Amino acid sequence: MQLHRLPLPAPGPGGSRPAAPLLALLLLLALQGTAAAPAGSEQPQDSGWQQDAEIPRRTLQQAARAALHFLNFRVGSPSALRVLSAVQQGRTWVNSKKECQVDLVFTTERYNPGSLFQEGEEHLGKCSARVFFRGEKPRPAVNVTCTRFIEKSKRQQEDFQLYQHMKQLKSPLDVVSIPDSHGHIDPSLRPIWDLAFLGSSYVMWEKTTQFSHYYLAQLSSVQQWKTNDDAIDFTYTVLLHEFSTQEMVPCRIHLVWYPSKPLKVKYHCQGLQTPEEASGTEEGSAVAPTELGNF
Repeated sequence: MQLHRLPLPAPGPGGSRPAAPLLALLLLLALQGTAAAPAGSEQPQDSGWQQDAEIPRRTLQQAARAALHFLNFRVGSPSALRVLSAVQQGRTWVNSKKECQVDLVFTTERYNPGSLFQEGEEHLGKCSARVFFRGEKPRPAVNVTCTRFIEKSKRQQEDFQLYQHMKQLKSPLDVVSIPDSHGHIDPSLRPIWDLAFLGSSYVMWEKTTQFSHYYLAQLSSVQQWKTNDDAIDFTYTVLLHEFSTQEMVPCRIHLVWYPSKPLKVKYHCQGLQTPEEASGTEEGSAVAPTELGNF
């Protein structure tokens, strides 16, 4: 946290300045105001916004998960997948349109610790995010910045090893479901699951609203597996678990992935959504603004 030096009050009529205890009090009040808000937190410019004094914990967690789904997709690395560890602090503002802006700070951990990373690196850095929910409309706007936790060279090395492993897989894959009926993922199938999780991150971000949260429950089938132009071309079906309704939503996802290149995703989900909400397409280099300089 950067401290800004407070200007000393002007001398009084006799040329004297306030006593030291008063200066200490002024400094303490300034520091308390600085520490109270997450990094980048500021009230929306529109006067129609009001700060929510009683922040539901569910809203903060919802915002953190949406930010992580977006971040995982944008980074585009199966080796750098993150999941939520804990929300540390946050503020929310709401307006008459029932829109909600959430500024928060949270910690993360690696989704699948690998052999290239030393013990203790599973628990990873801190993220600051601003998430804008448009009521019950999906696809929240996200701006997120995270501390560096994986050296780029390590991440690229593990991604390339995963890529080489997947290039050698037979096509079509004889895969019925991951995990199996006992919740187990065979180590040989873990790269497939991680890549499916990566592509599903985009779908889960797009479908998230202020009140709905999705998580990847199962990779139910693999329809297509190609490696044209050296990239991994992967079409599969997943079941996304929606927590508020306990609904399992089948989604058919097609992704194209190559290490260090933007991830390309197309999908279609079954359910009660409108056609605009049920399907989408996106590329990792052309979505809502974010800050990924720490990667």
